[in-house]
Amino acid sequence: MTAFARRARASAGRMHPELSLVSYTLLGHLEESGGCRATDLAAHYALDKSTVSRQVAALERAGLIERRLDPEDHRVQVLDLSAAGRRILAQVTASRRSVFRERLADWPAEDLERFARYLARYNSWSAAAGSGSGED
Repeated sequence: MTAFARRARASAGRMHPELSLVSYTLLGHLEESGGCRATDLAAHYALDKSTVSRQVAALERAGLIERRLDPEDHRVQVLDLSAAGRRILAQVTASRRSVFRERLADWPAEDLERFARYLARYNSWSAAAGSGSGED
């Protein structure tokens, strides 16, 4: 798992020099969720609010995200992707998929199916369901 995480961090920088793995992950979540508050990002990824705040500030400075008022509560600001953020996220996602396809190209279908099942099983685990230390 350590090697996998190390490769993911390294590949993020190669995909787009301004986009760290954490930034890519946050942008992806904003895209999937249609926007959310910074506190929601912190809770979702179990990160300290100050860590998310620094990442959000960097993404804002880069013009990749923008703030808008929550239509249901105008006291709350929602983070969302900017047009530039959507373009870069799409480019990086396409590059990452290309790398995955290349690395898995010679795997037999049976192995790919098994790998997909294992990934789905791993990703479905939740701290509430598990009895371990909460580390994944």
